[in-house]
Amino acid sequence: MGKSELKKRKNWQDLSGGKAEVAEKNFYTIMSKEFEGSDFSIRSKPREFTDIYAKIKLSPEILSQIYCPEETWKHGVIPDYAIDNVKTKKTLYVEVKRQDGWIENKPRSAGRGNAHERSNKFFTPGLLKILRERGNLGDDVLPFWVVFQGDIARDPKRVRELHCWYVGYQDHFFLWSNSTNGQTLVKHFNDKLKHLLA
Repeated sequence: MGKSELKKRKNWQDLSGGKAEVAEKNFYTIMSKEFEGSDFSIRSKPREFTDIYAKIKLSPEILSQIYCPEETWKHGVIPDYAIDNVKTKKTLYVEVKRQDGWIENKPRSAGRGNAHERSNKFFTPGLLKILRERGNLGDDVLPFWVVFQGDIARDPKRVRELHCWYVGYQDHFFLWSNSTNGQTLVKHFNDKLKHLLA
């Protein structure tokens, strides 16, 4: 594809980014309303992990093999949200992932995308330890919740992947296939996750 054709083509990142932003705002609005007058609050884009990677200490041997600039920089993770219990000082971190999917009347290729895969960074041992410590959660608690929104919540391939990845932790993801229904989202949190913050 030539340069002129590329310029005319719609940018999928612009399209999906806009849809993702709407999904995140919808989640925030619903959960904020649910938490009014309670011990719970929700924070957007919590900043407590913005430099966790930059502060990782490396051995002299590793440092001798990599580029080591003199300047300092921020390098870390910013979850979409943090749900705090202001009384117990416990926190659960939240990612809202909106992704297209393969559903009726769409080709199988509609299920491309890797938003669900990118959310798996929170399963890594190092991030689990950091999130648990900062969230004041025990070693047996998964310190995050991922809400999948859009057609991915009904995609036969992606739904199976998620059920495989989260074996033993099924409560920590939610397939929000009808994002106009906030009751299902709130019910999932109240029934399956709220007690972790008590």
